[in-house]
Amino acid sequence: MAATRYRKFLQLIEQWPLDSSKKGRDLGMHIREMVAIGFKQGPATQINERKCDDIYEAFQKMNTDYYRNKYPRLYQSSATGATLEECKIVTSKDSKEIKNLK
Repeated sequence: MAATRYRKFLQLIEQWPLDSSKKGRDLGMHIREMVAIGFKQGPATQINERKCDDIYEAFQKMNTDYYRNKYPRLYQSSATGATLEECKIVTSKDSKEIKNLK
């Protein structure tokens, strides 16, 4: 049943966004690379079905914000007091390049 799992992973990849500001550190790109490695022969690849299903479920939960919806945040800031937008700016590739120039 590797073909079914392969198709499920392909659908997941299609839904997973890529973040161009995190080139080389983007989770979506990493997942694409791991699927390509894990399914080298496409749907004909021999896989550990249990492990494959566990990995798929974990990624699917992240993709659908399962835990974000199950456990909503009470505050809109982090432990540092920074907002989500501020954290995105600080962790962007552009910000890291600026820091390296100093």
